[in-house]
Amino acid sequence: MSAYILPVALLAVSAYCLFKKVKIYDCFLDGTKESLSLVKTVFPYIASIFIAIELFKASGLSSAIAGALQTPLSYLGIPSEICEILLLVPISGNGTTALLERIITDYGADDYASRCACVIAGGSETIFYVSAVYLSKTNVKRLKCAIPVSLFCTLLGAVIGCALCRIM
Repeated sequence: MSAYILPVALLAVSAYCLFKKVKIYDCFLDGTKESLSLVKTVFPYIASIFIAIELFKASGLSSAIAGALQTPLSYLGIPSEICEILLLVPISGNGTTALLERIITDYGADDYASRCACVIAGGSETIFYVSAVYLSKTNVKRLKCAIPVSLFCTLLGAVIGCALCRIM
């Protein structure tokens, strides 16, 4: 059933445009022209975030920080096996997915650490990527508390998610 949603939506929009006598192809070309200017504006921010992410992972800094945070995070109910995924979630969606796959392979899908990792990976956002993309377009230069509050909420969500995984 879900395989038909997109084709039906495209047909419905096309039929509506034909009914309103809108030139579909011209509108499509206008949209692509606008997207090129958007790419030109946003690309430097995205490239810098990707470079910073790769440097963070390749340098081993993420593993070192995760090792140092294992004990304090264990007091909050977060398993030590998933400390690194908690660090990568705000930075990289692909890195989070790769770590999630490794955790599930190592511990099994029904393990407490795997369930917590799934909740953390699925219930959070790549804060720095979103900040780079959205705030670059709005020309906001002073973030003030946006990123620290987002990081705190990610940690709070992880603690609550792990607590729910423990009781379920």
